[in-house]
Amino acid sequence: MTGRAVRRWTLVGFGALWWWAVTRLLLAPDAGALEGTVAAGGWGLSVLPVHCIPKARADGALAAGRWRGAWTSGARRGRR
Repeated sequence: MTGRAVRRWTLVGFGALWWWAVTRLLLAPDAGALEGTVAAGGWGLSVLPVHCIPKARADGALAAGRWRGAWTSGARRGRR
């Protein structure tokens, strides 16, 4: 298997594990800390910005200090 296929099946496996935990939490009266931990951990990972790239390589990224310059020029205009 290629690395891409291994990653894909690993993600499918983790997704299935998360759905199992959520389903047990909702339907099983004896669901406990293990299911809660898996469900909370999976949700926590979903909110991470995992597709970040360096600002220098990002399309449309603003240069450092650009907002500061815009705010200070606007403040100077208001004083006239």
